[in-house]
Amino acid sequence: MNTTVRLKASEITKEWRVIDAAGRPLGRVASEAAVFLRGKHKPTFEPHLDGGDFVIVVNAAQVRLTGRKASQIEYHTHSGYPGGLKTRTFAEQFARFPERVVEQAVWGMLPDGPLGRAMLRHLKVYRGPNHPHQSQVVGSERARAARQAAAEAAGPAPLKVRPLRALPKPDVPSVVEEYPAAEAAIAAPPPRPDRLPEPVALPADESSASADALLAPETVEEAPERKARARRTKTEVAPEPSAEAAAAASTEPKKPRRRTAKTEE
Repeated sequence: MNTTVRLKASEITKEWRVIDAAGRPLGRVASEAAVFLRGKHKPTFEPHLDGGDFVIVVNAAQVRLTGRKASQIEYHTHSGYPGGLKTRTFAEQFARFPERVVEQAVWGMLPDGPLGRAMLRHLKVYRGPNHPHQSQVVGSERARAARQAAAEAAGPAPLKVRPLRALPKPDVPSVVEEYPAAEAAIAAPPPRPDRLPEPVALPADESSASADALLAPETVEEAPERKARARRTKTEVAPEPSAEAAAAASTEPKKPRRRTAKTEE
């Protein structure tokens, strides 16, 4: 069973990446920088941590826009006083501060709040092809190569399997302790089945009458004889009526059956 790896703030390693914006659209450069700043290119991405890398954008003065965005985009600032609103078009802002154009595009793709501001501090934008962070880039590449070599030498990490929790034992006596005879019954072999009856050999002529005579049990009686014996038993058990009772039954008139007429509804 694999366990999910959750990165801690003390385990974050940052690298230095260089993006060349010469001749590329502004949105493509900003989205690529935002992915590196957030750390979404890493398998250990945590949305609540600043686990991204340092990003260096060079040739910011050569970035381009598509369509009519150059005439539609405007940048606004306000001093906080009445009438302190200042507006600049993209052409004016790009001519004076091309670095701010890239920074504002990237800032709009980062999360709000302190986390987004901390990520934006790792963005370095320069209008030309040169930057003063070459030593950091070289050191980052060496550190990445050293980590890869150490990981290959160590081999695959063993899987951490969480042990299963033991089930609670019931606080009741077992069947063997409560019934001592149960242990002997459990250890005894299972009873053998009864012997099957031997097969009956049919006659050589294979007639149905002879087969029925052999297969019929000896205790079975014919239906007429059984009925006659039942009648004899009934007459023997039932007491005979006396002469006075028979005479009274014969002289007593029979009561006519009353019929109820159906009423018409």
